[in-house]
This record gives sequence, structure tokens and C-alpha cells, in this order.
Amino acid sequence: MLNKKGVRQVLDTLEEMFPDAKCELTHSNEFELLVAVILSAQATDALVNKVTPDLFEKYHTPEDYLAVSLEELQQDIRRIGLYRNKAKNIRKMSADLVEKYDGKVPSSYDELINLAGVGRKTANVVMSVAFDEPAIAVDTHVERVSKRLGICRWKDSVLEVEKTLMRKIPEEEWSDTHHRMIFFGRYHCKAKTPNCPECPLLEICREGQKRMKKRG
Repeated sequence: MLNKKGVRQVLDTLEEMFPDAKCELTHSNEFELLVAVILSAQATDALVNKVTPDLFEKYHTPEDYLAVSLEELQQDIRRIGLYRNKAKNIRKMSADLVEKYDGKVPSSYDELINLAGVGRKTANVVMSVAFDEPAIAVDTHVERVSKRLGICRWKDSVLEVEKTLMRKIPEEEWSDTHHRMIFFGRYHCKAKTPNCPECPLLEICREGQKRMKKRG
């Protein structure tokens, strides 16, 4: 496991590599962001961004999603994986917003997490991106990078990864680090083809060192 100095080295290196990392999901308000994050589960941001321009042109408010049939909404997002379940979740979430929050996206984590179809990752993204609150959302990239670099343990659950990162990273750096870890995992430390030979963190990356040894 990385010590405090090692974690600091990771944070500083990620900042050098991706100083301007930010959410890549296209959106113009917190409601569109919430929908986009729900759609992004087990799907790439790039694919979601191909679907949402037409979707957000058609649907502007929670009421709009409730005004059409489930089947119509499913057709509108069918290019995205798990579209049937996601359509159900978006409609349930929209109903919650209308019934409990006058159609507005709540700005507290506890209220967000209680919306239908909204998990910890989604709530954390919305808190961080829409409301500029410190948060770390653990997606596949964040989990992979955290474990490969030895910030977290291989056996850690997603919740354990989140708690470990919150403990080891200064709170004021949570949101920036979350985005930088995503960029690092998406564009450099990829799941199947990590760029270990050119990685500035190779010297402290246990996974990278193993891979380089196998290359001989």
C-alpha cells in the first residue's frame, strides 16, 4: 500500500498530466447531468454523448419524461446498454423529483441518494459537478487506478475504495482527483492496454512493475 508520500506523488503527477480534467458528459443543467450519469452506467461517456443531444432536445423537465410511454423512452435511448432498466429508472427518478422536490434536483447527498435509480456514484458526480461540493465518485476507472497504484487493496469493495480515497486524499482535492483518475484510467492506464512503459508513476505502481517484468 502506498504511504502518504506516495499518495502525494500520485496526486501531483495526475495534476501535471491532466490539469484540466473535468466531467465529459454533455449537459447544460443539473437535471440533464443527472439523466446523463444514470445513462452512463456500464456505458462510455462518448456513447452517452451521442444519444443525449436528441434526448435533451425532446425532454427538458422531469414532467417531459413522464408524459411519454415507457416504450417511447426506451426507443429514444436504445443505443445505450441496459436501456430498458435505465428508461424505468429515469421515469421513477423523474416521478420522485416531481412529487418530492417540485421538479428540481436536490442539492444534498442524502436527498439525491434516495431518488429512484440513483446510487452513490451518481449522487457523488452530481454533488461534485452540478453543485461544486467535494466528492469522490468511484467508477470502473477510479477503482482500477486506485488498486493498481496501491492506494487501495485489491479486495476492497467500491464503497471501501470510496472511503479509503476520502481518508487519504485532502477533501479540497476530492473532486479534481476524481476527474483526474478517470482521465488517467480512460486515456493512459487502460484496463487491457495500460501504457506502462511511458507512465510517470511506474516506479510506484505494483501492477505496472509486474507487467513490465512479464514483458521481459
